[in-house]
Amino acid sequence: MPKLYLLLGSNLGDRRANLETALERLDALFGPRLAQSSVAETEAVGFDGPAFLNTVVCYRTRRAPLCILRAVKQIEWEMGRRDAPEYGPDGGRIYHSRIIDIDLLRYGRLEMSTPELTLPHPQVAGRAFVAPLLAEIERK
Repeated sequence: MPKLYLLLGSNLGDRRANLETALERLDALFGPRLAQSSVAETEAVGFDGPAFLNTVVCYRTRRAPLCILRAVKQIEWEMGRRDAPEYGPDGGRIYHSRIIDIDLLRYGRLEMSTPELTLPHPQVAGRAFVAPLLAEIERK
């Protein structure tokens, strides 16, 4: 079974409780976590807002990536996230504060690019805090 790596982030409300709630729901969906990184506090990237708490988790799953994407978006919705992606005049993504954000970072060695999902996630290399959290659990 492929390893699934997810990045969780929260910068609104009780950030730690938001991460814990999301982790409980992910555990219910995928079973026991293989690994979890430490929780890192990072500044908002691309907008002015409160700092985020972030963590990376790893599961094994046979679920297809697009099914996983729909499932994590449902968790975000159930936790109160209502913002839809917005894009500026240059086509770049406009980011906002959020109760919870769950991104698919990697799914085994799969590489794919669709309008809905790109794997590995393009921000693994583009966000300085992601690679160290991912490396931390890859050693476990």
